[in-house]
Amino acid sequence: MSTDTLIADRIEIADLFARFARLLDEKRWEDADTGFADDVAVHSPRGGELRGIDKVVSFMRQGEVEGQHSQHTTTDLLVDVDGDQAATSANSLVYYYRDGQAPHFTGGLRQYSTAVRTPAGWRIREVRITPAWTRES
Repeated sequence: MSTDTLIADRIEIADLFARFARLLDEKRWEDADTGFADDVAVHSPRGGELRGIDKVVSFMRQGEVEGQHSQHTTTDLLVDVDGDQAATSANSLVYYYRDGQAPHFTGGLRQYSTAVRTPAGWRIREVRITPAWTRES
């Protein structure tokens, strides 16, 4: 794989994680296919194991709380590209707040993912979410 291709893949995967965070914050569930592969598997303490984009989207919709917003920030993204697949890990900080108010709940997460190259671009095929800490205000 050429250096240019590797750099382009890493940039696209970093963009994938930024788009995914925005999708969550903006509750744009109809755009889930811009972040996830159709056969995605999500493993988390809250949802257990969810398989398939429809089940993941349904779970995200059920988690909505009236008047509550979130802000996801992804940091320390590491990407190891191997052809059409990449292993990733990242830290994520999530802030839950109401309009005009400071966050009432904050959490730190670790994410371990597998991203795959699809005809539409890189997508997350599997993600494991592990809470590191939480704080209620």
